Amino acid sequence: MATTPYYQFKPYNVGRWLLWTLYALLLIAAPLMFKSSLALTMLSQAGYLVIICLSYNILLGQGGMLSFGHAVYAGLGSFLAVHAMNLAGKGTFYIPLSLIPLVGGLSGLFFAVLFGYVTTKKAGTTFAMITLGVGELVFAMSLMFPEFFGGEGGITTNRAYGKPVFGISFGPQIQVYYLIAVYCFICTAAMFAFTRTPLGRILNAVRDNPERVEFIGYNTQRVRYYAFIIAGFFAGIGGGLAAINSEIVTAEVVSGVRSGSLLLFTFLGGATFFFGPIIGAGLLVVALILLSELSMAWLLYVGLIFLFMVMYAPGGIASLIMMNLRVAAFGKLRELWVGYLGLAVTAFTALAGAAAMVEMVYHLQLNAALGPELGFMGVRLNATNLNSWLGAGFVLVTGLGLFELTRRQFLTQWGEIQDDIEKEIKRRELL
Repeated sequence: MATTPYYQFKPYNVGRWLLWTLYALLLIAAPLMFKSSLALTMLSQAGYLVIICLSYNILLGQGGMLSFGHAVYAGLGSFLAVHAMNLAGKGTFYIPLSLIPLVGGLSGLFFAVLFGYVTTKKAGTTFAMITLGVGELVFAMSLMFPEFFGGEGGITTNRAYGKPVFGISFGPQIQVYYLIAVYCFICTAAMFAFTRTPLGRILNAVRDNPERVEFIGYNTQRVRYYAFIIAGFFAGIGGGLAAINSEIVTAEVVSGVRSGSLLLFTFLGGATFFFGPIIGAGLLVVALILLSELSMAWLLYVGLIFLFMVMYAPGGIASLIMMNLRVAAFGKLRELWVGYLGLAVTAFTALAGAAAMVEMVYHLQLNAALGPELGFMGVRLNATNLNSWLGAGFVLVTGLGLFELTRRQFLTQWGEIQDDIEKEIKRRELL
């Protein structure tokens, strides 16, 4: 007896649709909630850095490829984009500013095709060293060919070329932000979709077990190469948006320092989770704009944060969020708020003591001509007075001691909650 064919449709993933809707609303409403020029600058930088960090995570998180030269593709995308803007401004040819990021993307794709064919021949540490070499090569070329790279001064441009369309000239920063926001949302969605494609899935397999992937007939080098090209394309789009936002591109955008920053903050955000680099991009903006303004020792603080994250939370901030969401799903998060409060207070106390000593050292080395006194968190410190050093040391030691006691108690409580969750999971499986 013949059966009647019928069709089945997968149900909508309501949670995913809700998250993407909230993400879009957040991009739209962010400049309406934070109206200062500093906030708008930070939001614009965060927008294109989200794209660049997510593109880097295609290599690191999805493919397990540690690259020390990813800034090359974003930086070259910026240079080609700024040249296209200047040519369009002179009337050589016309291209709308809204399409300039695609010029950067195609530039990043071209150089990823060119350099990626060599770099993806190897994997692991060898791949990392080749990318480092390519990055240093391009950075050296940026100083050797000032006609293209602009030398030490870089290349400037004017983004408000051409006639306004519907009153949009992209002169005001708010208009540039919304252009960045549109590209940010589209690129984020496209890169998320890539993780769900067969290529994205096999890239995960190449990361986890390349030998088995080869046994089933896939060319692992080709898979890495394709992923490298896709990552270069999105990095170039981010670079093009950066050129539009700042209207100047210098050799620093292809430097090893910029590549190292992408690696560091992608890791801090959480390379094993798709949304981790989004958090990392936000942290990068905070470090570059806020923390660098507050202290000359900001790089030291960033390095220490990275060190402690590697030691105690190698999965990044995203992993901490996911672990706490799991606890919250079983109704246990309310039991931890006292422990979290204790950890926050004691950690802040230890950090305040350590930061006071660091600031006094920097003051003696760099600002000695201004006198021995400096302000720190509303307190006047004297860098040459023993009492200031003893006070800061006492705060540091006290904070560390209390933090360790609180941490041990918290770990005990955390372990008990995890045991309860495992028991609950087994009980539900039996039902």
